[in-house]
Amino acid sequence: MWMSIANSIKSALPKSDNAKEFMKLVEERSQTADKSLAGTLMGTLTTMKFDGSRTMHEHIIEMTNITARLKSLGMKVDENFLVQFVLNSLPSEYGPFQMNYNTMKDK
Repeated sequence: MWMSIANSIKSALPKSDNAKEFMKLVEERSQTADKSLAGTLMGTLTTMKFDGSRTMHEHIIEMTNITARLKSLGMKVDENFLVQFVLNSLPSEYGPFQMNYNTMKDK
């Protein structure tokens, strides 16, 4: 198993002669990485801003993809939260759109 691991990863794992022990160490390390990734993705999702460098569709798809990655890590983002994140990511010229959305009875 040790031979099939990339050199850059080997340095982060302690050596072990027991396969079960080694797999347990790898699992523990991956859980830490998942928590770190989830924190990074949440930070990205909550601070994203639409800057016009791409289409609105691409911006929303990226935010949706981040929520899908979070879901795969065990952190489900409610659809209503996602809509609010998208609305909050829009610049001030979208104010009338945001106001119109917020006054709608059916979401």
